[in-house]
Amino acid sequence: MSLWKEFKAFAMRGNVIDMAVGIIIGAAFGKIVNSLVNDVLMPPLGMLLGQMDFSEFSITLRDAVVSETGQVVSQAVKINYGMFINTVINFIIVAAAIFALIKIINLAKKKEEAAAPAPTPSRQELLLEEIRDILKSR
Repeated sequence: MSLWKEFKAFAMRGNVIDMAVGIIIGAAFGKIVNSLVNDVLMPPLGMLLGQMDFSEFSITLRDAVVSETGQVVSQAVKINYGMFINTVINFIIVAAAIFALIKIINLAKKKEEAAAPAPTPSRQELLLEEIRDILKSR
C-alpha cells in the first residue's frame, strides 16, 4: 500500500474525524470558559477580596530600565502568578463541565440500556430450541 493510501485510510477513520471535531469544539468551549472566568467570575471575586484583579498579581524580579529620554531600554521581568490563578480556575471549570457532561451521558446510556427490550430470538434459534426440546423428551 502506498504511503498516500495508508495516510488517507488513517485520516478517514471515524476516530480521527471525531477527534478533530472534539478539538475544534474544545477550542471554542475554551474561549467561552475564558470569558466566563475573566468577565463573570473574577470581577465579583476580586471585589470580595478588596477590589483586587488577579491578572495584575505578579512578582517583579527586575524593574524595567528606562533611558533619560523615557524610552524603555529593557522590559521588567515578572512572574505573573495572577494569570496562573486565572488559568487554574479556567481548568477547574472546564474539568467540572466535562465531568458533568460525561456523567449525564452515562446516565442517559444506562437508562437507554435498561429500557431496551430483550432481543427476540431468530427463527433459526426457535427451531433449534424445538429440536432440543424434542430430543429431551425422548
